Amino acid sequence: MFDNKVLMITGGTGSFGNTVLNRFLKTDVKEIIVFSRDEKKQEDMRIALNSDKVKFHIGDTRDYQSIAQAMDGVDYVFHAAALKQVPSCEFYPMEAVRTNVIGTENVLNAAIANQVKKVILLSTDKAVYPINAMGISKAMAEKVLVAKSRTVRPGGPIMCATRYGNVMASRGSVIPLFIEKLKAGQPLTITDPAMTRFLMSLEESVDLVLHAFEHGQQGDIFVQKAPASTIEVLARAILELFNSDVPVKIIGTRHGEKLYESLVSREEIAKAHDMGAYYRVPADNRDLNYDKFILDGQIAVNQTDDYTSHNTQRLNIEEVKELLLTLDYVRSELARP
Repeated sequence: MFDNKVLMITGGTGSFGNTVLNRFLKTDVKEIIVFSRDEKKQEDMRIALNSDKVKFHIGDTRDYQSIAQAMDGVDYVFHAAALKQVPSCEFYPMEAVRTNVIGTENVLNAAIANQVKKVILLSTDKAVYPINAMGISKAMAEKVLVAKSRTVRPGGPIMCATRYGNVMASRGSVIPLFIEKLKAGQPLTITDPAMTRFLMSLEESVDLVLHAFEHGQQGDIFVQKAPASTIEVLARAILELFNSDVPVKIIGTRHGEKLYESLVSREEIAKAHDMGAYYRVPADNRDLNYDKFILDGQIAVNQTDDYTSHNTQRLNIEEVKELLLTLDYVRSELARP
């Protein structure tokens, strides 16, 4: 599928971008374009990779001309550029709108103008029943993608999204934070011991995107089924792995945090296709002719719950430890004094 093709990754210097690069540098892809606004991270990546296949573009998805020019000749786009930190988006919600919503529209419009074959938007569980600015902005990004997919003419780019929960050991996530704290002899700070989160590896997040590339139709959203654990269990598992006795300190929930996350809403479950390891949520392709829905009714809402980190497979301490040991980051930290 990707042989001799040109791939662009927006936000390509992040954790996901690095994992995608490492995966695709082993294939016959013709070229990978890293598009981001951080020149230092691009320079560090360029030196580390030293690959003729990788090209770097400084730019910002907030600027249509910037992304449109960089996308010339591109076949496939991973749109990973986003503001992702919940507290910072709470304090600066319009920045989340500019990057996550307007930036997404710019990427999609540029893809149409440049006759890209397929675009995959990376979304988040926080977009389901959102209560914080980050989740709301990503939910709007999904809506923009689905709405835009309805207007694409035949032969235009296929536009899909993937939605996933916390990616373990990604930059800025809780696992590196816990390990950093315990190595410094500091208490592990947790918000609410009962808070649950999905657990997914970076490699699995790339697998989900590849699944969307292979199977996606206009407006689809793909979700990977994933296990979860409480934050307390995760903290205890890390302490046991590192044989640490630093205390655990409960600090209370931060701005905009949920007790648990949902990956598929009840309304989406009613129409979702169960693909085994994944859910496919097809686009809602109803139009503005409301009368026929008033007269003929709509799809019934599923009576089951939404798919959440509270009702998915719940891992215990030993199971979380086993999962953590599959991560290169954790193994490398264990090997360090």
